[in-house]
Amino acid sequence: MGPIVGTKHVSGILQVTRKAVGYLAFPIEAGVKKTLEDIEVGPEHLGGALNGDTVSVEIIGTSPRTKGKVVKVISRAKTEFVGTLKHINDQWVVLASDIKFYRPIHIAHPPKDAAAGAKVLVELLSFDGTQDPEGKVVEIIGLAGEHRAEMNAIVLEHGFKTEFPPEVTAEAQKIEKEHAAIIASELPNRADFRDTTTMTIDPLDAKDFDDALSLRKLENDEWEVGVHIADATFFVRPGTALDDEAVKRGTSVYLVDATIPMLPLELSGNVCSLREGEDRLAFSAVFRINQKGQVLDRRFTKSVIRSNKRFTYEEAQQILNDADANKNPDSPFTQDLLTLRALSRILRKERNEEGAIDFGDNEVKFILDEKGVPTGVVRKERIETNQLIEEFMLLANREVAAYISKLAENVPEKGLVFLYRIHDTPKEDRIEELATFVHAIGYEFGQMKSNKGKHKYSARDIAHLLKQIEGKPEEHLIRTATLRTMAKAIYSTKNIGHFGLAFEYYTHFTSPIRRYPDMLVHRILESHLNGKPMSRREFTNLESMCITASEQEAKAVSAERDSIRYKQVEYLSSKIGQEFDVVISGVTEWGLYVEDLVSASEGLVRVRTIGDDFYNYNQKEYALVGQRTKKAFTLGDKVKVKLVATDLAARTVDFELVR
Repeated sequence: MGPIVGTKHVSGILQVTRKAVGYLAFPIEAGVKKTLEDIEVGPEHLGGALNGDTVSVEIIGTSPRTKGKVVKVISRAKTEFVGTLKHINDQWVVLASDIKFYRPIHIAHPPKDAAAGAKVLVELLSFDGTQDPEGKVVEIIGLAGEHRAEMNAIVLEHGFKTEFPPEVTAEAQKIEKEHAAIIASELPNRADFRDTTTMTIDPLDAKDFDDALSLRKLENDEWEVGVHIADATFFVRPGTALDDEAVKRGTSVYLVDATIPMLPLELSGNVCSLREGEDRLAFSAVFRINQKGQVLDRRFTKSVIRSNKRFTYEEAQQILNDADANKNPDSPFTQDLLTLRALSRILRKERNEEGAIDFGDNEVKFILDEKGVPTGVVRKERIETNQLIEEFMLLANREVAAYISKLAENVPEKGLVFLYRIHDTPKEDRIEELATFVHAIGYEFGQMKSNKGKHKYSARDIAHLLKQIEGKPEEHLIRTATLRTMAKAIYSTKNIGHFGLAFEYYTHFTSPIRRYPDMLVHRILESHLNGKPMSRREFTNLESMCITASEQEAKAVSAERDSIRYKQVEYLSSKIGQEFDVVISGVTEWGLYVEDLVSASEGLVRVRTIGDDFYNYNQKEYALVGQRTKKAFTLGDKVKVKLVATDLAARTVDFELVR
């Protein structure tokens, strides 16, 4: 039976387009048969609902498609919005940066120091759809177009704060002042690694050092490798303002030139940071490993360490390169780095053989002038020292998860609980689409077949595909397409393994300065080591904390991408009229999405501008095909384009094909 017009109310999350049209999916509990189309809510029936709001919708029509109207906004997705302050017709309004916020926000009482053109943070006070929404300015961010203002605006738009509350700062400053005394009092209770060769290897611009590696030669050609992680939970205790704020943030946010930390600078950049030549409290995962890379033993312990050297990735790599070329063989740390590299290579090889997927990196780095304007952009290079650190962090994360999981299996009656980092298998329809795409380009993918005659795809198949395309012109395109088929890794108390890493057990233990889930893992692990493991009753809200942490992570990733996108568009804005070599990265009925090979900037070639023919969209071939000439523009093709327009506010770029 279909929906009954005028009587059926359906609740759910409303998705609103930039044209102010809403769409609500039929939930299973609605009692209506799911059709191919969701409920459409026209602009006149939104009732003040905004994108992401949870609403109740009344069905008001079924032909030619199901339509509805919002009868109640159950809850707002958010109540604070970033926008630009304008003075229009003797009234102050804010035009929201979110293009899906379809009405100007009326500001009855603007701040005295407010000026037209300022970026502001606005709290939404009321909006029922009958008139413009009402709001108040809660923060003046800066002048629109200025670098710092735009970057902070992106952070605030995603729900993160750029400053810490006074009570949080006060707690951090007190800890910083007492830090030396704290270490002295803790030393007798901890393993002392200060006489063991220890180093950090991080990016050049790193300000917080979560992790350090130590190495000690044992008998029988064995090594003790220590993975030392900042003991942030010692300083950030439940019930404190520091912990409350860390829970809200969930993660640090990384912008193109700055970090919005989860913990105040007094902790993230000092007390908890494993700085060279300074005693620091750590939580250590210590492994006994033989020359074959086999882990013979492991232990987890609270410790005190002192880093002997702070390396950048490039500095450590240069030492390895020199050693390979028989230069400076007696340089300090050379033998330690060579040993760590040898062990990490074995660990990496084993992971690859198990089917671990390596998507590589496609990150860009901007060269900014003193005003933050991008003058250049380069692709970041992933070197072997990046991989070295990655392998030992993966080892620590995996072994902590395996350790707790085995304990829980042995004492099921205690209801032990843990936080896992899980990664589900890709959905069948997405992986089939990827298979169709790569087969069309000419690559083999997924040879095993199920009983029903369909292909089965494993992590090994994906890893094999990525190996095939190394160094090929279409490598980046296929990597991106493959990444888009993947499920998102999330946090959960229910372990299903990690598909991408090919791990049965995995968690996040190695970055407690910048990720709150790692702090939770530290607390749970410590409770086991103390003989008083936390039970499910003590962590009744852990699953909800996992959901919140996953959501905050997604927001932080979105903010980072938005900051990069803003700088890409800003970088191209000074190059109107110039020509670029690009690759077609997407094909739709309205045009071709193309990506600049140098800056990784993506823009649109609108189909109406191609001009020499009428082009039809061939979905199966991922192509626009000329009706008369049969000329095809296909996903992965390299073409030359001219930059014709950019829009910083909308963060869009328009190209036209060069003939």
